[in-house]
Amino acid sequence: MSPVHRNTEEISAVGRAALVLRQFLRPSARMTPEELVRRTDLPKTTVHRTVTELVRVGMLERTPTGLQLGTLMFELGQSAPGTRSLREAARSALADLNRATEMNVGLAVLEGTEVVYLDMIVGRNAPLLPQKTGQRWPAHASCSGKAMLAFADESVVEHLLSNPLRRLTPETITEPDLLRRELDDVRRKGAAFDRRESFNNVAGVAVPIFDYAGKAVAAVSVSGVAGRINLPRFDMAARAASLAISRAYTSGPSTRALRAR
Repeated sequence: MSPVHRNTEEISAVGRAALVLRQFLRPSARMTPEELVRRTDLPKTTVHRTVTELVRVGMLERTPTGLQLGTLMFELGQSAPGTRSLREAARSALADLNRATEMNVGLAVLEGTEVVYLDMIVGRNAPLLPQKTGQRWPAHASCSGKAMLAFADESVVEHLLSNPLRRLTPETITEPDLLRRELDDVRRKGAAFDRRESFNNVAGVAVPIFDYAGKAVAAVSVSGVAGRINLPRFDMAARAASLAISRAYTSGPSTRALRAR
């Protein structure tokens, strides 16, 4: 049973708040109360009451175009131990990669069937993308997602393929067998490519980041305008960044403590 539910199947006040907040983890990070009612399937009065309280405590903010996550949520996310140590380990390598490529660079982790961006740095010569720190994106439609799926447990991939794959562009891979072959190729090459699969004008490359046990815990990506970005060149740059982040992450104090257990 989900932790947001009581034993009686009734959703608690905390559960309702969590259900509302989770809607902001989707690609459209701003929405109206009416959209929240539709997505959560909660009564309109319940959603409005929950939103009012979340705004009051700083977890949501009202903007001219709708509601968005508040600064308190960002601060809480920054304090999460696992993601903080990964971000800290990656910070220098991401900055170096951004300076060297002048492209968008990102750090993402896999959560269920989506990737969550822990960090995003916009490049001077790259398009402005809607993905922001803390936002989610369909894993099958991103190079970061494919980089991690290729090295994930088979059960993770099967769970993803148990539902229809959402098409974002004409190039998005939505056929299960094609995605399996794509992941096999990623596993052999050690890198994943986004060939206009998320956006019609964007291409990118991502490389998994491994922990001390050889598990792919994250991915580092480079993306830019399709047709202009030099994917073979940035493939090597992403591999170098991945190695640097992996070394920094596995030598950090929290990871050393885990290895000592």
